[in-house]
Amino acid sequence: MLQVMSSQHAAAPPLPLIAPTVDEWRAMSPVERESLLVQINDVLSDPRDAMSEGRPHKQAKTRTLDLLGRHFSAMGRVVYLAEEMAVLYPGEDVFTPDVLAVLDVPQPEDDERLAWVVADENKGLDLVLEVLHHGNRKKDLVDNVERYAHLGIPEYFIYDRARQQIHGYRLPLLGARRYQRIVPQAGRFTSTVLGIDLAIVGGILRFFTGEAELAGTPGLVGRLQSMVDELGAKAEQAATQAEQALAAGRAEGEAKGLRAAVRRVCRVLSIPLTAEREAQLERMDVGELDALGADIERERRWPE
Repeated sequence: MLQVMSSQHAAAPPLPLIAPTVDEWRAMSPVERESLLVQINDVLSDPRDAMSEGRPHKQAKTRTLDLLGRHFSAMGRVVYLAEEMAVLYPGEDVFTPDVLAVLDVPQPEDDERLAWVVADENKGLDLVLEVLHHGNRKKDLVDNVERYAHLGIPEYFIYDRARQQIHGYRLPLLGARRYQRIVPQAGRFTSTVLGIDLAIVGGILRFFTGEAELAGTPGLVGRLQSMVDELGAKAEQAATQAEQALAAGRAEGEAKGLRAAVRRVCRVLSIPLTAEREAQLERMDVGELDALGADIERERRWPE
């Protein structure tokens, strides 16, 4: 059973919560389990901690989740991400990492998890990222290095925001319980678990895949708006020419005319016609060509 160890003195730091063993967890009813997780979250959700972390700490965590979530969604890669979620390894101290990642676990929009319970998931964490701002430096830089290695978490990163540093650790082998430091290359720390690089650029923790930086919501919106502003009249002119070309093709009413129309539209919109696309055109009948032309006209690109 969970052991909640508390101090009689208000000024004393909170002592650990010990998670149930696998046997203890399985012996509990669903109602008892939910009640226990609510109790854990109540104990760990000290409003004083939330106030003391400050906006820079919060923003770094939220931005990380936004960037990684959008990146993996676009890739079609299944990665479960969470911020400040209680984690229960059987018989171990309960902890709440700033950001956690678990590979190959779906993340539904209506996720009802109250905590990550290893006994339920049959899987531990794959990566932890802690944001160190004005918090306990020994906890993040020393204690957690030992704790997360002991738990078998493959990678652990610390973003030391106050000193603008990144520290990275990785288990060298499956089953190892002692981390090795990750050596940066050209200022970048590689996460083999996530397949991305971490670096501090302009005083901000940023993420890269190859040479490309991951773009979050504000950056993505800004880029799209810039593209719209820059293209402006060109986009309208291209749309008019595309509509005229498609109208002429439809009037011919034959596959040959539609193929020619699609090719003209592609030239107007600077869409390359690869050998594969040419072969695709030749295989299409009138109805398919008409639908393809409509898609290109609407999307301004070759549909994938």
